[in-house]
Amino acid sequence: MRCATASSRTDRRKYHGPMPLYVIERKFADQLDLTADDVRAIDAVNADEGVSWLFSFITADKLRTYCLYEAPSPDAIMEAARRANVPADKIVEVSKFVPAEMLA
Repeated sequence: MRCATASSRTDRRKYHGPMPLYVIERKFADQLDLTADDVRAIDAVNADEGVSWLFSFITADKLRTYCLYEAPSPDAIMEAARRANVPADKIVEVSKFVPAEMLA
């Protein structure tokens, strides 16, 4: 398990192999309320950093999200979050995503 640090970024253009997966916890001071334009702007920043959002869970009070991303490194996620002005409070690398129906 790796967490994001302030160390140097992995250059996404030099990254080879399967893209690592990360779960990101975001804490919002106010309830999350993104417009379609907000989402497009965040997607553009993510693409520029080599980061791909897969899906998110939003807590019932809309104060936290838990998101699954593919990215070359935790630092790429932190840079995308900084540029998009969204929190990335905790970043944890996960080994793989296994949907429940694959276990049945």
